[in-house]
Parts: sequence; structure tokens; C-alpha cells
Amino acid sequence: MDDASMVGLMGRVTGTIGPGLVGEVIVRVRGGAEHFLAHPADGTGLIESGTVVMVVEHLPPRTVYVTRAYDS
Repeated sequence: MDDASMVGLMGRVTGTIGPGLVGEVIVRVRGGAEHFLAHPADGTGLIESGTVVMVVEHLPPRTVYVTRAYDS
């Protein structure tokens, strides 16, 4: 899957994401759901497990940068 096709996809945090932490998200892609290592796109703030996020950058093969999909 190329970088452009991952950007904009929604996922759910399964392992807390934050500065200095490598979190994890699950994203529906390629007809299934896959886990990716995740970092906060803005480099700050904590994104807790269960939060819906949007992929803003994909670094193949398994790393994504994400932002919250909805304001809380």
C-alpha cells in the first residue's frame, strides 16, 4: 500500500500515543484491520487508548503519524 492511500484513513488507538512513546493503532485497510506503530502528528500531547484518530502520514512499512479525529 502506498503512502497516499493510507493518509486520511481512520483508526482506533490500541496503545497510548504520546511524546517519547511509540503507541499503536488499528486501521481498516486492504479488506481487513491491521496494527501500526503510531506517533502523534504534532509531536505533543497524549492520545489515550480507545480514541479515534486519522492518519496524516505513513512511513512504510508499519509506522503512522496520527491526530485526533474528533475534538473532545
